[in-house]
Formats: sequence, C-alpha cells, structure tokens
Amino acid sequence: MTPTWWSPAGWTLRRRMAITVAGLISVVCLLLAAVSTLAVRSFLLARVDSDLGAAVGRTAGAVGGDRGPVGPPGDQGDNGHFYFPPGQAAGTLAGVTRQGHTVAYVLSEDTSPRPERLDPEDTSALASLPTGVHTTVDLGHEEGRYRVATTQAPDGDVLLTGLPLSEIDATLNRLLGFEAGLTLAAVLLTSAAGSLLVRRILAPLDRVAVTASRVAGLPLDSGEVELAERVPPADADPRTETGQLGAAFNAMLDNVASALAARQRSESRVRQFVADASHELRTPLTAIRGYAELNRRAEAQLSPDLAYAAERIESETLRMSVLVDDLLLLARLDSGRPLERKELDLTRLVVDAVNDAQVAGPGRSWRLDVPASALVVLGDPARLHQVVANVLTNARVHTPQGTVVTTRLAADGDVAKLEISDNGPGIDADLQPHVFERFTRADSSRSRAAGSTGLGLSIVSAVVSAHAGDVSVQSSPGRTCVTITLPLAPTELAAVGGERECGDAVSAEMHDNADASRGGLERL
Repeated sequence: MTPTWWSPAGWTLRRRMAITVAGLISVVCLLLAAVSTLAVRSFLLARVDSDLGAAVGRTAGAVGGDRGPVGPPGDQGDNGHFYFPPGQAAGTLAGVTRQGHTVAYVLSEDTSPRPERLDPEDTSALASLPTGVHTTVDLGHEEGRYRVATTQAPDGDVLLTGLPLSEIDATLNRLLGFEAGLTLAAVLLTSAAGSLLVRRILAPLDRVAVTASRVAGLPLDSGEVELAERVPPADADPRTETGQLGAAFNAMLDNVASALAARQRSESRVRQFVADASHELRTPLTAIRGYAELNRRAEAQLSPDLAYAAERIESETLRMSVLVDDLLLLARLDSGRPLERKELDLTRLVVDAVNDAQVAGPGRSWRLDVPASALVVLGDPARLHQVVANVLTNARVHTPQGTVVTTRLAADGDVAKLEISDNGPGIDADLQPHVFERFTRADSSRSRAAGSTGLGLSIVSAVVSAHAGDVSVQSSPGRTCVTITLPLAPTELAAVGGERECGDAVSAEMHDNADASRGGLERL
C-alpha cells in the first residue's frame, strides 16, 4: 500500500526533522504557558485570599448588634446595610444563613455603593458552603465567580463574605491570549528557521543522492563503462555522519568500477576469442565441405554406408558453418563495429523474405499485409533481411504443418512496425523472458527437427538494437507474435502523406512472386 502524503511513512527526512523540531517547541511552549499561568493564578488567588481575610475580619468585628430578620427568599425585611461595615470594597459579597435560609448582597460599584440583593437562584450556591475555608463559587453569568469565606456567629448564624474574581479571570485570559500568540509565533519562526537549518544540514545528503542518481542513469549492463562519478571530498569527510555515508558510497563506486573493468576485460577476451575462433574455423569448414561435395560426386563408387556418412558430414558441416557465421556476426556486433547504413525499402525486403519463407515451408499458410507504398529506413540490407528471415524461420521450424503465419508491416508514427505472428502452440511462459538470449532453445512443445543453434533470435535482437530499434515477443497457446520497430528514415518522415513511385511496383512484384511461389502467398 502506497503511503499517503499525510502519513509519516511517506515523509522525507527533512520534513520529519522540521516537524519534530516544531512539535518539541510547541510542547515546551505549552508547558511553560501552563506553568506560568498556574503560578500567576496562585499568586493572584493568594492576594485575593489575603484581602478576603481582611474583609472577613471587618465583618466579624461588626457582629454583636442586631443583624435584622432573615426570612425566606424574597423577604424584604432585611435591607443588608448591616453586613457592609466601613472599609469594604465595591463588589464585596456579604450574606447570612439562618435556619436554612440564605440572604446575600453585593455592594454595587456605583459612585455611591449600595447593597443589591442577589436572586434566590444565585444564593442557592451559597447555602451549603463549608465553614472556615475559602471557596470559589460561580454565581452565574451576571455576577461571575467569587471567592467566599464563611464564619460562625455566636448566635448560630453563618456569615458569608466574598470578593469577586473578575479581575483575576480577566488577567488570566489576557495572559493566556498572550501565551497563545507567543507560542504560535515561536512555532512559526522555529518551523521556518528549522526548515532552513535542516535543509542546510542535509545538503550533503542531497549531493550524495544526486551522485547516486547520475550513477543509476549510466548503462552498466554491457560495454566499457567509465564510472567517473564520485561524491565530492567535502561531503566524504569520515568525521561526520553524512561524510561517512559519502565515503562509503565512494568506496562502493570504486569497488563497482573495478568489477566493471574486470568484467569488460573478460568480455573482451571472450569476444576476441569467439571472433578469432570463428574466423579460423571458416577455412577448415570450407575445406571439409569441399571434400564432402567431392565424395558426393563419386557417390556411385561408394558403399551405401560411406555415401550416408559423406552426406551427414556435408550436412553437419553446413550447419556448423552457419553457427560459425552467426557467432562471428554476434562478436562483431558486440565489439561495436558499425553496420552499413543506407536507405532501403523495408516493404520490398519484407516481401522478398516472406516469399523465401513460403518456398522453404510450403506446408504452412503465409499471409502478408504491407502498405502500398514503400517504407524507407536507414540500415544494413543484408542484416535486416537476416532479421526478418530468422523470425520467419523460427515460425516455420517451431510450428506444425498447416500453421498460419501472418506478416504485417505499417508505419506507426516515426517508426516502421513489423509484426510476425502465427497460430502455433506458442512459447512456454517460463521461456519467454529468455527467447532473445544466446543459445536459448525451446522446450519439447516446439520441434527442433531443423537443428536449431539457439542464436537466431539473439541475432535478431542484436541487429535491431544496432539499428536503434526494438523487438519484443508475446505468446500464448494459439498465438505467438514477434514485434519489431525500426526508425523511419528522415526522408520518409518528410514525405508524410505522399505515395512513393515504387509503391505500385512493389505491390505488383508481390503479387507476381506470390503467384509464382509454391502454395501461393495469401495477401490480407
């Protein structure tokens, strides 16, 4: 499953480090804000408790006179003036609980403070407060929170004295707002600065990655490889972690370069040996073929066993000559020797190759679909003819009698596309990835009656690659298709939409050859 952009599994190291730093700064700021807020709240609450103690003392000093009647809620007999002795600040709460009934007043903050009786709904929170402790009570939205102390009067009444916490709440709210803004600014600044610092710190890793990408783009599979890419010395200092990575990467590249050089030397020796051996074998093989032909001329003078032996010698010598020629061709292609390059009519070449295949394999149905006009490519005529002939021979040799072999040629954009397909038994799935490798032979599902050397399709791949083309195969029971693409010649690309003069001649020649061929060439 591919990680999504919000999943940490898909984050880069730079993003992880930046987010980690920002997260740590956020946590530290939140902890500092919480600690400072609690400290300020404790300090302010201690001051309120100190002021509340003084207010309770003033209220207790007034005890002894008649405090007036305390009746049920709504009783207007108690005007509350007695509960506010001189010195009480505006906003102070005073009240009394007598026989289960509580009456409380708040000293208004007007220019001439006067007691204002609280509603029974607000005083319900004051009815059951513990005696002798300071308690925070919320009297509702209008009055707000109060710090209330209770004292026991000699006559059994419970006296209530409280101070408002509105100023503390306002101070804490301002402090929290300031801390939130400071935390946000700190997170943003540290995120921006952290991203820049992380980018700078990880720059050596980026340069190592760039070097690795350049190495990954080099063709290392074959040929002589110049592996000159290295991590700069400044990024390969073993005293740092990134430098250790760069130094290890350079050591790995040195090892790979040595291995590639050794492989190249070995390939060169093998290639030179194959070329020399193939070249040297051609002379004795030619001599053997000459003696075999000489014996065949005197076949009447030979016994049946000697005549059969001479025939087998000539047949095997011919097969070995083909193998030697193929090996010599592959060695030349591997060494990078340039092929002949000239404009050639691929349509005519395909027609000739199919006609040759039809003559060699009359027991199969050969179908041809080529454009009416010529398709011109740049290449070696002999080698490209060998490419088409090898694929057709492969289809003929490895399919039973009655198989339909279809050859299609058409222009596809800026390339010529050649498809050769048959309805034979197909190629085993395990063998398909290796059909273009050398000395690859089909399994028992395809006959080897013709004595395949296993080099036919490898020559096809090598020659097509030398022409900057591409070859592929797709096979399943009942259908095998080899697809070859070759770049069209520049003159062909310039003549878009035009019919070449040789088109009609090619078409006519195709029909003439088809009629003359044994079994007939069927045109789609």
